[in-house]
Amino acid sequence: MLSRRTICLSFLISIALAATAHAGSVGREQDIGDLKLGQRVQVDDGTCPAGQVKEVRGAKMSDKGVVRTATCVPRYGPKTK
Repeated sequence: MLSRRTICLSFLISIALAATAHAGSVGREQDIGDLKLGQRVQVDDGTCPAGQVKEVRGAKMSDKGVVRTATCVPRYGPKTK
């Protein structure tokens, strides 16, 4: 059987991983700052068609750091500022 300490530790680790995988939202791409590998940030700057929002991802590592890619993805939920 697993001890309570092991269960609590694994629970806290899973919460931390879920928090880093969650996509944030900003108004300008310049507001992103440091992007981690695999992180996704939605940018609501009006560059995508109606019903979509730009999603910037930390795609891969290079000598200079994390390489970003941007695509338009469907917007879910109400628009926020």
